[in-house]
Amino acid sequence: MSGESSPNTVEKTLNDIVAAKRAPKVGFAILLALYVLPSIVTQLVVHSEGVVFIMGQPTPLRTLAGAFSSIANLSIIFLVLFYGKPGFVVSLVILLSQFPSLIIGMIQSGNFTSIPGVFTNIFTIVAVVLIYRNNIKIKRYQQRIVDQAITDRMTGMPNRFARSELMDDLVQRGEKFAVACFNLNNFKSINNTLGPKTGNDVLVEAASRFANAANESASGTVDFVTYQGGDEFALIMREYRSEEDVMRTIRYYESALERKMTVDDCDFYLSACIGYAEYPTDAATGDELMSHVDAATHEAKRLGSGERICRYDPALLRVEDNLEVERKLRMALEHDTLCFHLQPQYDMSRRLVGFEALARMKDDEGNFVSPAEFIPVAENAGIIDEVDNTVFRKSALFFGDLIKKTGTNITLSVNVSVKHLMKNDFLDEVRQVLNTCGVPANQLEIEITESIMIDSAEKALQCIQEVKDMGIKIAIDDFGTGYSSLSYLNSFPADTLKVDKSFIDQMNQSESSKQYVAAIISIGHVMNFSVISEGVEQLEQVETLRSIDCDYIQGFLWGRPMEPEAAEQLVLQSVRS
Repeated sequence: MSGESSPNTVEKTLNDIVAAKRAPKVGFAILLALYVLPSIVTQLVVHSEGVVFIMGQPTPLRTLAGAFSSIANLSIIFLVLFYGKPGFVVSLVILLSQFPSLIIGMIQSGNFTSIPGVFTNIFTIVAVVLIYRNNIKIKRYQQRIVDQAITDRMTGMPNRFARSELMDDLVQRGEKFAVACFNLNNFKSINNTLGPKTGNDVLVEAASRFANAANESASGTVDFVTYQGGDEFALIMREYRSEEDVMRTIRYYESALERKMTVDDCDFYLSACIGYAEYPTDAATGDELMSHVDAATHEAKRLGSGERICRYDPALLRVEDNLEVERKLRMALEHDTLCFHLQPQYDMSRRLVGFEALARMKDDEGNFVSPAEFIPVAENAGIIDEVDNTVFRKSALFFGDLIKKTGTNITLSVNVSVKHLMKNDFLDEVRQVLNTCGVPANQLEIEITESIMIDSAEKALQCIQEVKDMGIKIAIDDFGTGYSSLSYLNSFPADTLKVDKSFIDQMNQSESSKQYVAAIISIGHVMNFSVISEGVEQLEQVETLRSIDCDYIQGFLWGRPMEPEAAEQLVLQSVRS
């Protein structure tokens, strides 16, 4: 169990973070060998009468003794530089141990030729001592810088940098660990109501409680607590056996936080929303793990009351993605940047008969976001009516200008959600479009899904009938995927039936699937509806639809959704032909 109060925490953090960054022990052995071997060689050659040839010139071996001696002394200095106190002690012992042999040698030989070696040793010792003392000062300065870099000044706790470094080190070592994020509830209210000083004091007290809880070593796991900034703390847990151990540790810290806190004569009861994830179960890197912890924490905040601890689940990333899509969508609506594309519709002879307006949205980089992503988000967020209205207004305005330019009699089809249709002011919106956009009512078609008949069928029929009375056409979209009741179809004031793409995809796979589509088309014709098949992508599908008397086709085979300018060129070509 690791203590997490300030000096201990910093020291333990350094032990974890710097462990892999220390000079390797094998280097110590190499430097020691680089001293011992040249020293032995020096003793062998200093009295040798032999010669070696260097660049073709004979050189006495004894003259090389100085070079070998220099290599040995450099090795001693490098030991001190790279290995601190251990290197200094070994170097000092080696250098001091040479004095007796040098002095004894001079006494026995009766000459003083070894005196330069004695002075060299003395100078080397002085150099080693000076280097070591200077190295200590540098190390202390570096330690102070590192302490400041990994410690939050206000709380005295390790900061997010320390957390990141420790996590990266644990990942590198392949060690299993879990990370929990504690996001304090209602801290912003404390800060705004009582002022930033009180808010800071509350954070300091919360940090102290987390540190004390870690120092008590009673959680059952090896813990490391950091202050992330704002109102967040992170807890790294190691040496646990199961997820139950992780939960036990989290609740241990949660209970330490939730005890009554008195700051500036005010009593506070703090709580936190907590998200956690594990390595390597939930992520392959430290950064990925933290993003998953954040997702779990956001989900805990979203859930609110009740269980405030949330474990990461991959599904949470979809929630995060949806929240981001919703943010972009609301921004697009606010700045009126939502746009539309137009997908052409043809009769069976490939004559252009109309366009369907489809909502389109771009992300921050200018790339289109799939409607399959943002339309469900708009529905869940309750803003689908705003999306409908924006596309309706913009496409009708474009289409009105197109009719003026070309005189075309084709139809513009727009989608309207159930929510939008049921709005009290929907009919007023439709009238406003007719009055301001210049689109004749008989060239406008509104597509609705058959699910409209499930909720408030009577009100829906009344509204649809009023739209019909304006001269606007009505199409039933995605027929066969929802309500599909002949009784409602008989009384439904529609003009067009749209066969869903899912049926067209399966149509040529079996005779029964083909007959099912044929039955829908027959029913439509019996009810006096025109029938258009969606999602046509193959020539074989066209031939089959032609054989069972389908009226119109829409799909990638004959026309993908296109920007308004391209649609205008297509209309001009159609008019000229």
